[in-house]
Amino acid sequence: MKGLIGKNIGMTNIYINNGEYTACTIVKINTCYVIQIKTKKKDGYDSIQLGVDDNKSKKINRSIIGHFKKYGVKPKKKLIEFKYNAKNNFFKIGKSINVNFFKVGELVHVKGISKGKGFQGVVKRHNFSGVGERSHGQHNRLRAPGSIGAGSSPSRVFKGKKMAGRMGGKNVTIKNLKILSIDIEQKLLILKGSVPGNKNSYLIINKKIWN
Repeated sequence: MKGLIGKNIGMTNIYINNGEYTACTIVKINTCYVIQIKTKKKDGYDSIQLGVDDNKSKKINRSIIGHFKKYGVKPKKKLIEFKYNAKNNFFKIGKSINVNFFKVGELVHVKGISKGKGFQGVVKRHNFSGVGERSHGQHNRLRAPGSIGAGSSPSRVFKGKKMAGRMGGKNVTIKNLKILSIDIEQKLLILKGSVPGNKNSYLIINKKIWN
């Protein structure tokens, strides 16, 4: 299997061996449960579905309740599918997987939804420098995008042009983050560097090398 589901707790810094402090992110790995195992013969592809955190809401869709009931597992808040070779037959439905799935020193890829920043201009969204001068009648034009070069030819704006628009709120993957420490009792994973998303947002932590 490739990885687990975690939750972003926040950032801090820790002391490392060479006498320096390094920025790191604390990720909580609550117990993940195997909900469903898909096979190429039955479903067209191999995968394993993991769920985390009991869903105690009274407004759960009946089809979702039926999905969990079919496999004899309590409804979960978050469901994620991971690539999995069903021939290994190591995991079974209802089996729990904890933070000891990872090892200290391993490299992982962390995927999450970046912080949404709403509608932003070109200076913040694309690092434009702006006009940069207040003289020569440049009133209220300091952070303007300037010409976009769409004159009589080609008479249109090319797709992908760097302009103002919605920023953030996208799937972002940070690769090759090193696991500095693991706290099995508290179910915590200490990763070197930063990860996408707000505090308490869900993350997908994938091993760089997996079987």
